[in-house]
Amino acid sequence: MANNSATGIQWDLSDLFAAHDDGNIETTLKDCRAGAEQFAARFRVALENPSTLTAATLRQALEDLEKIYEALGRVGSYAGLLYAADTAKPEYQDLDQRVEQRGTEIRNLLLFFELAWLKVDDAIATKLMADEELKPYQHYLSSLRRYRPHTLSELEEKLLNEKDNTGRNAFGRLFSEITSSLVFKLARDGKTEELNLSQVLSLLHEPDRSLRQRAMETVYQELAQHRQVLTFIYDTLIQDNLTTDRLRSYPHPMEQRHLSNEIDGAAVATMMAVSEQNYPLAHSYFGLKAKLLGLPKLALYDQYAPVGKEVRPFPYENAKQVILNAFDAFDPNFKKLAGEFFAKNWIDAEIRKGKRGGAFCASPSPRLHPYVLCNYDDNLRDVMTVAHELGHGLHGCLSRKQNYFNYDTPLTTAETASVFAEMLVFDYLLEQQSDREVQIALLAGKIEDIFATVFRQNVLTRFEQLSFAARQEKRLTPEALGQLWLQANGKYYGDAVTMPDSYQWGWSYIPHFIHSRFYCYSYVFGQLLVLALYRMYKDEGKSFVPKYVALLEAGGSDTPDALLKPLGVDIHHAEFWQKGFEEIRGLTTKLQSII
Repeated sequence: MANNSATGIQWDLSDLFAAHDDGNIETTLKDCRAGAEQFAARFRVALENPSTLTAATLRQALEDLEKIYEALGRVGSYAGLLYAADTAKPEYQDLDQRVEQRGTEIRNLLLFFELAWLKVDDAIATKLMADEELKPYQHYLSSLRRYRPHTLSELEEKLLNEKDNTGRNAFGRLFSEITSSLVFKLARDGKTEELNLSQVLSLLHEPDRSLRQRAMETVYQELAQHRQVLTFIYDTLIQDNLTTDRLRSYPHPMEQRHLSNEIDGAAVATMMAVSEQNYPLAHSYFGLKAKLLGLPKLALYDQYAPVGKEVRPFPYENAKQVILNAFDAFDPNFKKLAGEFFAKNWIDAEIRKGKRGGAFCASPSPRLHPYVLCNYDDNLRDVMTVAHELGHGLHGCLSRKQNYFNYDTPLTTAETASVFAEMLVFDYLLEQQSDREVQIALLAGKIEDIFATVFRQNVLTRFEQLSFAARQEKRLTPEALGQLWLQANGKYYGDAVTMPDSYQWGWSYIPHFIHSRFYCYSYVFGQLLVLALYRMYKDEGKSFVPKYVALLEAGGSDTPDALLKPLGVDIHHAEFWQKGFEEIRGLTTKLQSII
């Protein structure tokens, strides 16, 4: 759909499988099923008789389980990556759905392990976990037990898993296929262009105010045409979550996310409250930007309008060099690791029809390297996007020394490496520029990116809270969701930004609401945490690097609280979160000083 510098930059997935019809896919699935059946035959009786269960037996079970999950993850990752690269291709759709169904069957065969472990008496479990034999798995075993009050019987868990494929998972696929297939027709330069969602949203960063306005109107006009089905999907998924929460005895819709993030709700509530207390910081910036643009007040479509002088176009090859140089200045090993992504085609960057919008980094397992997907459109924002996803990639590479169960981090710390990588690249770019107008553009862009990561994600979380609360009363309509969306955003924009009525459909294309409820507060956590860590780096210099690398290498081997403690972080204090906002204030002050 675009002829730019990233055309032809596609990932090479041959490290996983040769093609969608590779016979090894079916062989792997069969081997996983056979392995799962053998695992059940070998360990079910031992797990269901905890009084005679030994640490050696439990460790062997965990090692065998890792092998099955890693093999299954290889197939699942391959199917998911193919589907993301072309959601419209029938053979990729079929493979993704088939692997999902087969994966569910296999996981159901293994389900007894977690359920049996949760039934083990606390005294016996504590004694087993204290055994040196199980030290590599101690955090995994202890974190599993947090779900003890919320776990159903094996049969009930299997039924829920099976029903999800034609329930929540199916609605998730429907959402992805609808939003990926949307075509936005926009008149520009005397001709009508057909754009995908990523492309039309990127026009909100264009200098032409009329173009920005038409792009925004086009986005919401098209989304409004699909409001009934998009609302139905979200309404159904909220009700599905509420029903599951009731069955699992979760007291609050956010509780499951807090458990998976290994964080308590009080810390999250403090963080969100501090974020809202700092909304006036955003209002002040919006007023400053209106003056820079020569406007009495910002309209919503002016929010990301460029100021100063943008460095554009920014070819993909230039992005590569800037990112590698910035990483090298921090730690040469960062450059070496990131260089592999470019050299070995682990990145899919070109824009094309059917490809999933946005960007992500997939890190399947410690035995496999990560993959990055983005939609690179020759602008500075996309340089930061690539840097962000490569930060995830570095995290995935550095934590490969962990076992499968300690590899992934909770969402709360999952964004640490990615946001830190963005800051490294931003500072590098700023230092390279002597042109005042370019410095203005860079600073404004970074401030707005941070606002999008902190304030906007806080708004998204508030919207989810409002939506879940409203759904407990009655079915949600497009109009009801639209009003809740405007309500949540109104507190952020205040009187500083005018929102059009059509913005009521702004909630309807956001995938996190569909695929990962209450994911968004993790972005707030990650950004504010990184701003504090980055200040430590500036203060301490190179002595900070080993501590930061150790944090990434630790993966998910302990709770965020424990992993951050050596860095002097206390997430329960409002003062800690305020430190992040003081860093943001420093950026806005710097911008004001050079205007």
